[in-house]
Amino acid sequence: MADEVKEVKEETKEEPNEKKKKKKNKEGKSNDTDIRDVLELRRTAKETKRYKILIRILALITLILIMVVAAAYAISYFYSKFGSFTVRIDKYDMVKQGLTLSETPDYDISQSVLNADIVYNMTNISGNDIPANVDQINGAHNSDNYIAYTFYLINSGDDTISYEGELNIENVTKNVDEAIRVAVYKNGNKTVYGKTKSNGGGKESDCNETFLSSTIVMKTKADGFKAKAKDKYTVVIWLEGNDPDCIDDIVGGTIKFGMNFHITEST
Repeated sequence: MADEVKEVKEETKEEPNEKKKKKKNKEGKSNDTDIRDVLELRRTAKETKRYKILIRILALITLILIMVVAAAYAISYFYSKFGSFTVRIDKYDMVKQGLTLSETPDYDISQSVLNADIVYNMTNISGNDIPANVDQINGAHNSDNYIAYTFYLINSGDDTISYEGELNIENVTKNVDEAIRVAVYKNGNKTVYGKTKSNGGGKESDCNETFLSSTIVMKTKADGFKAKAKDKYTVVIWLEGNDPDCIDDIVGGTIKFGMNFHITEST
């Protein structure tokens, strides 16, 4: 009997120890869980931070792409706005010597740049279809199939001067210049320019002169250009349908011209 009581007492002593162990285990598990939770929160925080950084990078890339597209559009718009033909004089010559540009023989303000209207989707025609009086209209007077622009170069100063001018091809795509014709009227005198035949056969039959080079159409000059004198220019540009190089390969091509004037001598 005494032995049984002893065993019961020993068992009773062991119970609190077991409870302590269980409590410890529970606390250990709780601590482990807390640590895992903290680690998961930290990982989640890092992932959120990475996500925010990634979003910012993507937003920046998108902004850059938008700016690139906008710049390309602006360039395209500028090209369209200031079209196929631009006339310029040196600003120094305008300020110091009074050389100026105007779309009419009588002018209110001095201008150093004039821009012709652009023609979209110009198709080929024959030069014979262009009106004979095309140089009798001031300013821009395009048709659907040719560019026509009349302007005046005026000596609005007090000195007699000499000047030079040069008509250039400033941009061309798809070899459209192979079939382009440019007629320049100076004070009513007409000269038609075109590239030499692509087969090396010389000047095209409908042209008076060939382009001076791959980028220079023609040059002009005047000596003894007196005060208040005016030179009238008309430039007509078209795609010559009778040119053997007027083929489907040049469809969609573009071309831009610029005519620049500067004073060479002043008295």
